[in-house]
Amino acid sequence: MALEWVVLSYAAGAEAIMLLLLTIPGLDPLRKGLIAVTRNLLKPFLSIVPFCLFLLMDIYWKYETRPTCESAESCSPSEHLRHQKSIMKSQRNALLIASALVFYWLLYSVTGLIVKVEQLNKRVEKLKAQD
Repeated sequence: MALEWVVLSYAAGAEAIMLLLLTIPGLDPLRKGLIAVTRNLLKPFLSIVPFCLFLLMDIYWKYETRPTCESAESCSPSEHLRHQKSIMKSQRNALLIASALVFYWLLYSVTGLIVKVEQLNKRVEKLKAQD
């Protein structure tokens, strides 16, 4: 299952980098190319949503079927440590899922806003040229 988390972390990283490049001021000459690339990548990145839901169900299943170690007498120290590591990994993975989904939503929203701003700027230029 480690490969799924690597893929998700790379996708979230790519989303974060594209979001950063779109929102950094001063990159106006590159912005048109970045917008075109981002708009073309939004549909393939949409596959992250069901992928995240699948991984979230996997975390839930592991949570429901894990052995319980409420008291020190019921588990050995190694079992208790393994239980604690499992909880930490689940929390880390849930945070990764949340960040991937939030980055996708932000990327989608920012790209839409930038496209609308460019359309409005073109409309203003056209109206100024008519006057």
